[in-house]
Amino acid sequence: MAKSEHKLLIVDDDEALQRQLRWAFDGFDVSLAGSREAAMAVFEPAPAPVVLLDLGLPPDQDGPSEGLAALESILALAPETKIVVMTGQTERQYAVRAIGLGAYDFYEKPIDIETLNLIIRRALNLYRLEAENRRLQKQYSAQALPGVVAVSPEMVKICGDIRKFAKTGISVLLTGESGTGKELFARAVHTLSDRSAGPFVAINCAAIPEPLLESELFGHEKGAFTGAIKTTIGKVEQADGGTLFLDEIGDMPLPLQAKLLRFLEERVIERVGGRREIAVDTRIVSATNQDLTKAQADGTFRRDLHYRLAETVVKIPPLRERGEDALAIARHVLEEQAQEQGSKARGFSKDACGAILAYPWPGNVRELQNRVRRAVVLTEGRKLVTASDLELTPSSATVMPCLTLRDSQEQAARAAVARAMSETNGNISRAAQILEVSRPTLYQLLRQYDLKS
Repeated sequence: MAKSEHKLLIVDDDEALQRQLRWAFDGFDVSLAGSREAAMAVFEPAPAPVVLLDLGLPPDQDGPSEGLAALESILALAPETKIVVMTGQTERQYAVRAIGLGAYDFYEKPIDIETLNLIIRRALNLYRLEAENRRLQKQYSAQALPGVVAVSPEMVKICGDIRKFAKTGISVLLTGESGTGKELFARAVHTLSDRSAGPFVAINCAAIPEPLLESELFGHEKGAFTGAIKTTIGKVEQADGGTLFLDEIGDMPLPLQAKLLRFLEERVIERVGGRREIAVDTRIVSATNQDLTKAQADGTFRRDLHYRLAETVVKIPPLRERGEDALAIARHVLEEQAQEQGSKARGFSKDACGAILAYPWPGNVRELQNRVRRAVVLTEGRKLVTASDLELTPSSATVMPCLTLRDSQEQAARAAVARAMSETNGNISRAAQILEVSRPTLYQLLRQYDLKS
């Protein structure tokens, strides 16, 4: 690694301590500053990944005001920077306050060079890992879908499949637990199709009473029933030239299933009370959290309709099976919500990250979104959202083991290497091309992860 990537900014007004620390961190590209203004003058043109900051800066050497102000200024400019705060033993409450504002860690004087060196190097390693994680997330996001946040290999593959299916005219059936974001995927199918200029119309088959559902879907003529004072077109017609999303299709009554099947086979409808056939060009995307195969056996869902709707089936896994997706989605929601509310929240504390990754999310993405939105309100000026803000306690966060970022990254890398070798039937050259690494690097990875070529 080049020396410039070891940048370290030391902010302390004690010149003797500055000299000592410069000597102690001779492996770093060290910059020195003795005040908040001097620190920002150095940091703004070339942000350092790690900052060692004394809270007692002039003109308030005996108080934390200047140090905390410097902390906030640095994080406002570069939220990813790791700041290690130095305090005296009588200033511990200030250190806790600094952590709440977004500091990475604090260290109590007097200084032990070996211990402080270890803390700084850990901070630098975390900075590197997070930078790599952001790079990978950006790379995966380019492969994701409009409105969908996906970084786990499983979800990236599903996004790729959706892109392929969207370009065709086939009917897509989305399955998965409630709250997994099936409507987002349905909208992505529409947006990426050649029907994107047409309307996207959604209807929840479970939310409308059975007597009204037929009229909602197929429309009605004036006078068709009491209260039908004018002719009204239904959702199928409204989606002409576009896409109709039928959510909770498993709850559609059997009589309506027959009428929907006729439309899928003949591409014509009849409004309630009408006598003429109306041709409609609408693509159907449907979704359910039910087992339609079991529903067929129970006699509550037509087998022939299932075949028509499920020309391709995409199963959306629950959030608890999607690896790092929960944290990526949480960060995305936090950024959106903080901007919308004008909140100072910029990220999650260490305990919040662990809780997010460990919690099983029975309500899936919908529950995660609700918790993060509420938590942003509760931060009240703090930079970091905590597990307490998310209402995730240690007991609820121990359902699954919490992996470090390095562990997660190594798991993802091992899975990527194994998948590439599997897809190429062990061809080293082709696998290296897929992974965008050299052959020697691939051999090294195979040894590292104990994978036989």
